[in-house]
Amino acid sequence: MAGFFKSYDVRGIVPDQLTTGDAYRIGKATAAYLKARTLAVGRDARLSSPDLAAALMAGIAAAGCDALDLGMGPTPITYFAAGHLGKAKCGGAIQVTASHNPAEYGGFKFTKAGALPMSYDQGLDEVEKLFAKDLPPLAKKPGAIRKLNLWPKYVAHCRRFAALDKKRKLKLAIDCGNGVMGAILPALLKGLPLTAKQLYWKPDGRFPNHEANPLKLENLADLRAAVVKGKCDLGVAFDGDGDRVAFVDEKGEPVPGDLAGALMAQSLLKQTGAGTVLYDVRASRAFAKAVEEAGGTALETRVGHSHIKAGLREHKALMAAELSGHYYFRDFFYSDSGETAFFLVLALLSQSGKPASELVAPLQRFHHTGEINFHVRDADRTLAAVETHFKDRVKTRSTTDGLSMDLGPWWFNLRKSNTEPVVRLNLESLNSRAEMEAARGEVVGIIEKS
Repeated sequence: MAGFFKSYDVRGIVPDQLTTGDAYRIGKATAAYLKARTLAVGRDARLSSPDLAAALMAGIAAAGCDALDLGMGPTPITYFAAGHLGKAKCGGAIQVTASHNPAEYGGFKFTKAGALPMSYDQGLDEVEKLFAKDLPPLAKKPGAIRKLNLWPKYVAHCRRFAALDKKRKLKLAIDCGNGVMGAILPALLKGLPLTAKQLYWKPDGRFPNHEANPLKLENLADLRAAVVKGKCDLGVAFDGDGDRVAFVDEKGEPVPGDLAGALMAQSLLKQTGAGTVLYDVRASRAFAKAVEEAGGTALETRVGHSHIKAGLREHKALMAAELSGHYYFRDFFYSDSGETAFFLVLALLSQSGKPASELVAPLQRFHHTGEINFHVRDADRTLAAVETHFKDRVKTRSTTDGLSMDLGPWWFNLRKSNTEPVVRLNLESLNSRAEMEAARGEVVGIIEKS
């Protein structure tokens, strides 16, 4: 794996690292690997995406495969295409996007038929091999490229989760970061008992107002201010391609991604009465407790969409939550959908009659650092040093994803980055903020010395 082929997708600076010629070859290679009759192609709002999408579809057609042009829309609509249309009509889907990366980046996210994940260890490595061979056109007769508007069916599917109480009209502020969501939100929200203050809804691939990454606190500044000034019930921020979502309560305080996921799990479990919910290794212990108190079963999983989607199918789980703001749902083809997550939180807020902060408060029972990144010389050496330091004090140890160590009053997870010499720390005290800060200081000291 090298260059623009990454662990979960293709991503690079356009045109310095990723060109339309590359997109054409990727189209041929993907069609050859999947042996599909038809592939769906969507794209985000980046300035480079129309040209990359056109070249990609030309490559797909050159391989004798038809390309369904879904046009601009959120990444989850490609999962919907692969799941809803069925294998006979759609052998897979590709979204042209670099997700939340800066404007100069472009890329592709891949999905197999049935909305099955496709990461580097699940087919993308084979696409890279075929890409390197630069295959000649594979068919005497090229495939067709035709437009397909899935928005109406996609909107209807997402709105199945919009069980809002008509007696309570919610006031929202929604920041789309000039990504794709501003184009489809009017259809998603039409006729619902709410009003929405619009922040940066116009798709603009230059992202002129702020980076379309709601995981960074600085990108929520305008939203937080708008919520407080407008006395809104909730603030919502989508990332550039609409597969992630973040929330801000009525006081302008960001809701951590794992706690927002716990609210969604509570909403689903209220409907079902039971079910399995997955959470990643970085999540607060409050997540599992909230699921169990709502009658569900909570299972820990590795970070990353391919692992989570496989786990969802294995356990037929209701949903899964990642700290990063990706939320996955059984009733959305076991895939991640920022729109479904958005409606579940709205439904819970609407039906409860409570302020958002009051819904979150019971979940804030522990003291979590959030994710902290460290540049290191040797990530393996760092993990080994940390493990050695705590080996005589640890209650339980896990290598499900990186290194997780439970020391009783507090725990931590330390993971390596897939792409750079970085380790990521998440730590939580079950007792106090002071204990969390002391524990963080101890772990950070070992990391910095390693």
